[in-house]
Amino acid sequence: MVMDMRSGEVLYSKNADTPLHPASLTKMMTLYITFQAIEHGEFSLDSIVTVTKHAASQPPSRLGLRPGQKIAVRYLIRAAAIKSANDAAAALGDYIGGDEAGFAARMNRTAKQLGMNDTHFVNANGLTRKGHLSSAHDMTTLGRHLFFDFPQYYNIFSRHSADAKIATVYSTNRRFLSAYKGADGIKTGYTSASGFNLTASAKRGNERIIATVFGGTSTAQRNAKMAELLDMGFKRAPRNARILPPTVPRYIPPQGDAPMLVAQKLAPKESPRPDTRPSPPRADSDAIALALAAAVQGDQVEENVADTPEDVAEETDTAAPDMQVADAGNAASETIDGAGIGAQIVASPRPMPAPRSILMAQAQQAKPAEVTGATPLAQAAASDAAAAAEPSDIQLASYEPDSAAAAAAPTGPKFVQNTPPQPETVELAQARALDLGDESKAEGDAVEPIPGFAQTTKPQPETAAMANQPTKDQPSEIILAALTPEAPTPAPKPRVVARVSSSGGRNWGVSLGLFGSNFAAERHLLTTALMDSDTLGEALRKVATRKTGYEANFVGMTQDGAQLACARLQARAMDCTVIGP
Repeated sequence: MVMDMRSGEVLYSKNADTPLHPASLTKMMTLYITFQAIEHGEFSLDSIVTVTKHAASQPPSRLGLRPGQKIAVRYLIRAAAIKSANDAAAALGDYIGGDEAGFAARMNRTAKQLGMNDTHFVNANGLTRKGHLSSAHDMTTLGRHLFFDFPQYYNIFSRHSADAKIATVYSTNRRFLSAYKGADGIKTGYTSASGFNLTASAKRGNERIIATVFGGTSTAQRNAKMAELLDMGFKRAPRNARILPPTVPRYIPPQGDAPMLVAQKLAPKESPRPDTRPSPPRADSDAIALALAAAVQGDQVEENVADTPEDVAEETDTAAPDMQVADAGNAASETIDGAGIGAQIVASPRPMPAPRSILMAQAQQAKPAEVTGATPLAQAAASDAAAAAEPSDIQLASYEPDSAAAAAAPTGPKFVQNTPPQPETVELAQARALDLGDESKAEGDAVEPIPGFAQTTKPQPETAAMANQPTKDQPSEIILAALTPEAPTPAPKPRVVARVSSSGGRNWGVSLGLFGSNFAAERHLLTTALMDSDTLGEALRKVATRKTGYEANFVGMTQDGAQLACARLQARAMDCTVIGP
């Protein structure tokens, strides 16, 4: 779809009303609703958003948000618009709509008001979901509304990078913004289901064109197609046209349990102090409580031994000896309360796990006199005897190693792989991991995993047998010399020599000027060839080394072809010179 941004006139369309997967073009609607909510006072750019688990769990592209993290709205806008971060868009959706379904309902309501009749949204970021569809016509319409309805925010779509608080984000559209004259937005999109999508706008003089492409096969092919469509738009659009802004949709306040207190005027007048967070329960809290209880009871007995009648002491020693540990805990709680220490040590807001045998023994040792039926002196003597009989280092049963597994474990020396991957393999993996050719592959659900290296070669039987032989001088660790076979010597790269042919008159060319490095010259040749593949597609790209720099040339062209190609490049405000034989 190609449209004159000023008047809304459709200049070209092909299958523009076909519902397809919009991918991250969806974020244009997420940002439109965000701008609308800010304009009507639901919240501000500095409002703090608490990231939900749903938002933090979104797949790449990501800003790197964590559940419960707090971040300002302005940073989420930058991450969603520039980096196309799925977690940032989902965080905005959950904050505005309460959850994914609530925000999707608002998205669809707004889309209907904008006249997007072929669109239905399911989520805020555009990841592939059943029923999540839109069309090139609808996305072009939405992009035009973004330009006219919120001009104060439109510049964010032309930024190559921005600060998103926890990271600096870089635009997924920076290659097209740099290559096409006048381009200033708007949004890329890519998933494996949608292909490479783009809604772009550009301005030249008084003219401004907006266009949308769905289903590109690669970033380069999509950008070349977009450049072709925008060129067509600038040719067909009148030099001067009446500006007819689209009708601004009627604002509908949030419905349901929306989190915006400003718009609903429901902000609390005071902030009550939160209750004290209960301390987490400990597995040995019963034993600790009983030990404290015994200590308190023992101190009281020592302090009041002269005032305690013998009949009271004998009556205290008549408690049932088979009382459960839970009862002992209650008794300890009462004793602690009576001593003024407090019962919070025993009380727990969560159910306690069943005590293990070791804790049961400790609890029995720490019972007060009224529970065990023994005097404090007898109890202390029994406790000292038990401590002397048991080892000082006690391991709980659940943490003891499996004796059968330990017996079956090999006792021979440990083999360690010490040989790194071959340099050629490392370079290949890094080249694939740092593939910057398709910037929009960083979006959506089709991020290619970074390759890893695993050693699967087993040591030879002779090596294992020799390692298991008992030898006094045998080291405890054997380092194998090399388990990874050496990579074959790479074949020499073929040397391509470009020669100016005199046959057929193809001894003309086009010079693009001098550049500071060979890489910059080659990159400019490739970018130019993609922009004008009709005239430069069959030309040879050649970088000539000069004293003052590196000259980028297209060679092997006819005179007419070279003159036509240079004229087309000059029409795009690019410097070029026709070179002859």
